[in-house]
This record gives sequence, structure tokens and C-alpha cells, in this order.
Amino acid sequence: MLEIAANSVASALAAQEGGASRVELCSGLELGGLTPSPATIAMVRERLHIPVHVLIRPRAGDFLYDDLECEAMLRDIEYCAAQGCEGVVIGVLDADGHVDKERCRPLVDAAGKVGVTFHRAFDLVRAPTQSLEDIIALGCERVLTSGGKATALEGAESIRQWVQQAGGRIAIMPGAGVSAQNIAGLKAATGASEFHASAKKALPSGMRWQPDGLRDMQGGEWRSEVEQVRALVAALSPDKAREER
Repeated sequence: MLEIAANSVASALAAQEGGASRVELCSGLELGGLTPSPATIAMVRERLHIPVHVLIRPRAGDFLYDDLECEAMLRDIEYCAAQGCEGVVIGVLDADGHVDKERCRPLVDAAGKVGVTFHRAFDLVRAPTQSLEDIIALGCERVLTSGGKATALEGAESIRQWVQQAGGRIAIMPGAGVSAQNIAGLKAATGASEFHASAKKALPSGMRWQPDGLRDMQGGEWRSEVEQVRALVAALSPDKAREER
């Protein structure tokens, strides 16, 4: 199972063409991912035949949210459910570094039958073992994690321990720095069966006119690349790739 973090309609289509199992739709990848616009959600849902999970994150920064931010997330989740999205991706912590069960519960309830993933806020918790049990109790179906490290490869040992702790009650999905070069090794090291990557490439700007002094507004975009997705799929499931050839 390969999930691609897609930051646009074009990235989502590239993920599907490359053979991804699922898309995590977001915006602002350079900020760690934010909730995409309603139009983007609707357009992706119309065009994709693979599952679409939408990141519900109202701003960059930490995962300590106030009442207004939680209301915004709840409304975003309701919209995603109404659009027929298969999943949402959430995460709320309290100020002491624990899963904020009181704030997470209404979000999970709003999802209804829509699947819920707990995102990399998990990598910032004080007590991962207890936090994993809290997330399971909330009814989430997976946790996205780098093992509390900068990359999933660095956190592989912790991920392996959490896979064992989960015991099939919830999926533990490694993400951060996952590439075609390391995904097979990561699979062997962790025992995980779902993986998360962006497969992104920086595209140059198509603007011919670029005034001096405003470079921060003149860059190109990041976009998921079909070839990188295909390479990830092939590295993760080499037998399947050979059969398709």
C-alpha cells in the first residue's frame, strides 16, 4: 500500500497514473501540509478512482489548537465526508504533549464512516506507547509517523516497535524521506505494510518576466512525479511490477 501526499490536482493525477494505492490530498507541502481548498477537494474526488484522504490541518506550526481552529477542522471534515472522500487525516495535541482526546473525539465523530488517520503530530508526543493506545481508542485506522525522527529510516526501530504494539489493531504507516531507494529496506526493518511519500519534484517557473527583488514570489511549484511514484511502487512490490511488465 503506497500513499502519495499530493499537493494539487495535478499531483493527485500523477499519483494515480504512477500506480499509487491512495492519495493524501493537501496544500502547502513546504509547510508540512495544510488543508486544501474545497475546489481542489471536489476536483480531485471527481477525477480519481483511487481513495482520497484529505489532510485536515488549518495552519502551519504546532498541533495545539483553540476552539475556533477545531470548529474549522470539524467543518472541513464534514465537507470531505459530503464530497465522498474515503478518509481524513487529523491530529491534535494538548500543551503537555499528549493526544488531546477531548478535542479529537468530535473530529472522529464528524468523520462518521469516513476513515481517520492520525498524522505526524504523533511524532511530537511525550509518551508514544500510551499515545498509540489513545489513538486506537479514538477509532483511528492508521498512524502516519517518522518514528519521532527527521526521517522514517532514522526512526525505523521505533516504528517497528509500534507495529508490534499495534498488533493489527491499527496500521502504522512510515512517512518522511521515503524514496524508491529506501522503501524496501524500510519495509524489512519495520514490518509495516503501508507507506507514505510525496514523490515530488521542483518545477521551474514558466514566467519569462521576473522583476528583481521579489524572488520569494517567483519560484516554480512542487509536484508529484509519475516516474517517482512508479519507482516507489516497483521497489515496494517488485513481483507485482514484473507481472505487469
